[in-house]
Order: sequence, then C-alpha cells, then structure tokens
Amino acid sequence: MKGSKALLNMLADRGVEKIFGYPGGQVIPIFDEIIDSSIENVLVRHEQCAAHMADGFSRASGRTGVCLATSGPGATNLVTGVATAYADSVPMMVLTGQVASSVLGMGAFQEVDAFSLMMPVTKYNYRVLELPQLPKAMDQGWKLATVGRPGPVHIDLPVDSITSDIDEGLLTCNFSVLKPVSDLSNIPAATEIIRSARSPVILAGGGVIGSDTSEDVVRFAEMIGAPVITPMMGIGCIPYDHPLSLGSLGMHGKMSALDAIKSADVLIVLGARFSDRTYSKRTSISPGCKVIHVDIDCTEFDKRLPATLNIHADLRDAIGEMMRHLGPFVPKEEWAVKVAGFKAKCSGCNIDLPFDPIVPQKVMHEINKILDDNTIITTDVGQNQMWAMHHLKINRPRQFISSGSLGTMGFGLPSALGAKVACPEKKVMTITGDGGLLMVIQELATAVAEDLPIVICLLNNGWLGMVKQWQKLFWDKRYSSTRLYDSNPDFVKLAEAFGAKGIRVEKPGDVGDALKQAFASDKPCLLDIICNPEEDMLPMIPNNPAQQIVRGRCQY
Repeated sequence: MKGSKALLNMLADRGVEKIFGYPGGQVIPIFDEIIDSSIENVLVRHEQCAAHMADGFSRASGRTGVCLATSGPGATNLVTGVATAYADSVPMMVLTGQVASSVLGMGAFQEVDAFSLMMPVTKYNYRVLELPQLPKAMDQGWKLATVGRPGPVHIDLPVDSITSDIDEGLLTCNFSVLKPVSDLSNIPAATEIIRSARSPVILAGGGVIGSDTSEDVVRFAEMIGAPVITPMMGIGCIPYDHPLSLGSLGMHGKMSALDAIKSADVLIVLGARFSDRTYSKRTSISPGCKVIHVDIDCTEFDKRLPATLNIHADLRDAIGEMMRHLGPFVPKEEWAVKVAGFKAKCSGCNIDLPFDPIVPQKVMHEINKILDDNTIITTDVGQNQMWAMHHLKINRPRQFISSGSLGTMGFGLPSALGAKVACPEKKVMTITGDGGLLMVIQELATAVAEDLPIVICLLNNGWLGMVKQWQKLFWDKRYSSTRLYDSNPDFVKLAEAFGAKGIRVEKPGDVGDALKQAFASDKPCLLDIICNPEEDMLPMIPNNPAQQIVRGRCQY
C-alpha cells in the first residue's frame, strides 16, 4: 500500500470525513488517493484559510480538524492559522508536504524547513523520514492533540514517504500517551476557603469549553452562589440569561463583570490564563482576595496573578471533588442580592438604537432576536469582534467562535466555513469588518463551490475601526493608514461575482428583514451593512488605571 493511501486510511479510521487543503507538487500523491477515498477535501483558496477552517471545524464540533498543504509556500501560508489555533488551545492536525528526504537541506524547489517553522506553534512536531514511522507519528500526534491542554500537531511528509510502499500490517499502532494526572491534594484547603467566602466569583475560561465541562461549572456556581464571569474564550459556558452570568471581563467587557471581580473575596479561576486583555491593573482583584486557580496546564500558574492555591487537575475531576467536599452548602443571601443588582444594571442597556447611519449595537440587537441554540456565530477581529462579545446573548458552549489570543484578522469567514462543514444542520453566521473580510474574501469561492450557505454580516464602516478608535482616543486623532472607504469594492457586486447573494443595508429599520432574508437563502449571503464610522466600541476599560474608563451609549 502506498504511503499516501495509508495516510488517508489512518485518518478515516479516526473518524475523519473531510479535510481542508490546497494541492501542490509534493502532495499530489495524497490528492490523487482522495479520489478513491472516503475522505473529501474542501478546496480552499488560500492555505492560511485551510488552517482557519480546520480550527473552526474543531471549535464548533469538539472534533480534531485536519488541514493539508504542500511544501514551501504552502507550509508557510499555514503558519498564521496554526498559530491562531495554538494560542487558543484548539486541537488540529496539520499535514505538510516536503521535498524528498534525499535532497533535504539542499535548497530544492519549494523547500522550506516546515518542521522548524511549526515548532513554536504546535504541541507535537514530526518529520516522517521513513515510511514505517508514519503510523507512530499519526497515532501519537492524533492523541496528543487532545490530551491535556489541546493544541495543533504537525506532521511533515517528504514526498518519498508517501510514494513508497508500506506493509498493511504495520499500520496498526497503539502508542501510549500519558494523560496528565489530576493532583487533588489542595482540594480540602480550597473548599475551606470557599466555605468561608462572603462574595465568591468564578472566572471560567476557554478550558471550560474545550473540556466540555460547562454544565459542571454551572452546577458548581449554583451550589456556592458564585457569579460567573468569562474572558472572551469562555463565552457560552454559562447561558447569557442565567442569573449568575455577568458577562465578559476585560478591556471591552461588561461593567458587571468588573463590579464582580472588584467585590470578590474569593476568585475561583477555572481553565483561564489571565491574558493582558482580560486581567490588568484596572481589572485587578481587591486587596485580600484569595485566588484558587484550577488548570490542566501548570505552566499557566502564577504568571500574571499569584494564586493562594493552585490545583493542577482536569476541570471535571477538580469541580467534582470540590462539590463533594463542600457537601450541603448555603450561598450567602447578601451576595446574591448584590449579584442580582450587577446583573440588572447591565441588562438595562437599550441597544435597539434607531440612529441613521446604522450603529453596530442595533445590528447586535436584531441578531439577538433570531439567535437560537441552533446558530453558531464566528467573528473576525477588531470592533466587530468586541460588539459581538459584548452584546450577543450566547447561551451554549461552542456557539461563539473567535480568535482570542492571537487576534488574527481574517479569521471570521474561514472559521465560519469550517463550522458549517462540521455542523451542516446548524445556521452559521460570521460577523466581520471590511478590513478583515478583504483579507480572505477569496473564500467566498469556497463557500459557493462547497454549497455552504453561511451568512456574512459585514459591519462596513469604511475604516480599520479598532485602530482608528485608538488613534482617536490616544493619538490625537492622527489617522494614519486606517481609511478604507475610498478604495473599498462594492461588496454586494463582489459577492454576486463569486456566485453568492449580496444585500446592502443602509437603514436601521431594514436590518431585521435583511437578516431573515440572509438566513433563508440557499446559498452564501453577504449583508453589507453600512455603519456609522464615528461609533466607537464602548465602554472601554484601559489597562492603565491613570486613564479614565471611556463609557458610551451603553454604560455597562
């Protein structure tokens, strides 16, 4: 059996039905085998988007996404997408072609050291120099992608390794991967701290989503009467409308989350890493607040916030043990009243704003009207991402997908396509800006060719909005290289040129109907919503305490 066929068989044995790839010289043998394989390739129009699609596939479904590119520029184009997944702990298998092993290091056509390039942005990195190494690399890599803290793995495939023959008897491999052992020795001390708390708060991060422990977190929060706040990666771990849900913490987060963390005497951190956009001097805990940090990755302990107790454990194990040790528990009534006040204050914001030109809050309001548990939202990066994070009523895990740590512009459209491939029965929308969309607009061709009827909600303000906002607030309105409006294309005509549907929306009263039309479409639909370029994403909580919190129409 040829190595290329063996590779596809091993992927199929692991439940892979679709991969995201772009062909090239060194991977032609794999694409040739795909013709007769049960696996289908989603043909992307740029390799970076293959990685983003595999990423969106994984985040939406919890299954490992697979992307494939050729050597040289194919591999280098993947790197940003792989780094995006690595930064957000997303399991993914990355396959790259490579020049023949006999000419490695000789500067052959389209040779680049993909192994070294991928090293800092993957959990596991393997170059198959001899075909018998492939089963081990596949089995070990596949398991390591999801064991412990998830992340992408990379296998580099010299062309001779996939054109050689391998004995089918060698394909079976059961490589043992050691799972992190939960150290629960600090649980008794942690539960004593929780038992004595007057105002406990839970900060639940992306680790909760990735480990599928959202229901455990909600039960734990209800048991101890602790409100739940999240960084962006934790959105959806508790329903938006739950009485204990106080929204996202951070630079563009909810003031209710800030009120909660400032009032906490015990902060229980579950699967979160305290990024600089979430935790800063401005959003820091009050003096004397005790911190219990639970994470599967002990390298995240004590980075930005020293903890009173660190618990290196699987979240399900740790939460279960804490609940068992706490036993019958009566939450503090005074704290419950205060938390309800935080929630009410924040929920009182009216974002049904009829202003002309359209403001993004109005778009979020109309999306909330039709947002249900059968809908997945992805975002690009910039103001559009923050509008969505702040205002959308997300009620379940894996419903909100965004590039959090790396902040990769262009993530929205391809990740939505990956999510739609993973969950074809669900409605999928990406919320994007004109800057980010133009980085990946070619993937409209993929959407049309693959019959992926997603909705592209373009908040078109004619600027690189978030950079412009910073220039406005902190750089004396010196707008340098952020203006797009005089060179933007006609997005409706562009969508139609790709074979998609395009709708321009210029009046606030038309937003709701346009959204309904888009979701009813049987092909990809781009909504070009013309937005007020002067509307800033507020409130904004600068990291520097010397700078004032910038409040907007919605105070909280």
